[in-house]
Amino acid sequence: MPAGPTTLEARLRSRPAGGDDDVSARFARVTARDGAAGASAQAATVDDALARQAEARLVAGDDLDATTLGAVLSADDRGLDAWLRLAWRLRERHFGRQVRVHVLRNAKADACPEDCAFCSQSKHFDTEIPRYPTEDVDKLVAAADAAAASGAHTYCMVTATRGPSGYDVRTIATATERIKARHPQLRVCASLGLLNEDKAAQLRAAGVDRYNHNLETSERYYGEVVSTHGWRDRVRTLEIATSAGMEACAGGILGMGETGDDRVELALSLRRLGVPSVPVNFLDPRPGTPLGHVARMSPGDALRGLVMFRLALPTADLRMAGGREVVLGAWQPLGLLAATSLFADGYLTTPGQGASRDAAMLERYGFQPVVASVADAA
Repeated sequence: MPAGPTTLEARLRSRPAGGDDDVSARFARVTARDGAAGASAQAATVDDALARQAEARLVAGDDLDATTLGAVLSADDRGLDAWLRLAWRLRERHFGRQVRVHVLRNAKADACPEDCAFCSQSKHFDTEIPRYPTEDVDKLVAAADAAAASGAHTYCMVTATRGPSGYDVRTIATATERIKARHPQLRVCASLGLLNEDKAAQLRAAGVDRYNHNLETSERYYGEVVSTHGWRDRVRTLEIATSAGMEACAGGILGMGETGDDRVELALSLRRLGVPSVPVNFLDPRPGTPLGHVARMSPGDALRGLVMFRLALPTADLRMAGGREVVLGAWQPLGLLAATSLFADGYLTTPGQGASRDAAMLERYGFQPVVASVADAA
């Protein structure tokens, strides 16, 4: 998969303060079996009381409202631990210590006509990335072979485009048929832009399990980021995909200049739509894009975002996605207190930290990668 011209090591120079020992101590404190013991070293905070009230509502089967979710985003660093403990208990209740590993394949990077301000693949912006048409079936299948050999749970083929051409759909469908024949246990995801009913049906018939189309941000803020299509167009694509029998995957990007209220509204929109798989990305500004000048969000704000999404969506597969390495840095294990999956081996135009580092992180903190099974892909 082509990677951007800037190396990950160079971009990690601005990784957050706090060494591995600090992270390990905080991780142990938050995950202590006795919740009170986790807070024993400091006086109870307002957030401790709010988190207890929130947990009582969740245990009773009630969803948390926007005010409570907003409190997570406004918690100070000391108060955040109360919300982290609640996120961890929810995660442990529904997922244990399992982590699903996903692999992306950037199957087409051929000057996308859309003007998403965060994206270096748009033809509207002067960015230095490789451009290439839709990859052939053999390449897509070979990449799936590698993903399966690495123990990936899900393999996702992505094209940078407004929506798939007939050729794109046929290529992805043919690749999926071959992948399923070789690796029936591997879940296959496609992310090809806006869909219609006929193309969705073709993808599902070929065996595509899941369709990704991120909402990116709240409906209110969406026009500040994209002008060539609307937020409702994205919602409609998710509806079409699910009607065709594919599972919906949708999330967004934090750190694009949106407010905390926008982040909460995005989470609530995903809850209303019943989306079971939610990638949370953190803006890693791409040179040449309109958002290229935006400062990265702090690791604390990124962590608050993940916790808020977990509390809004207790049973969703919450993915710690693009930008995690450079935004969370050493705090990535804390992100897994809320998140239940991650992307390995990089993203669309930027590299990741490498599968070996991810595996070492999971092992050190006691997480178990989920190996895909035929039942998962059924």
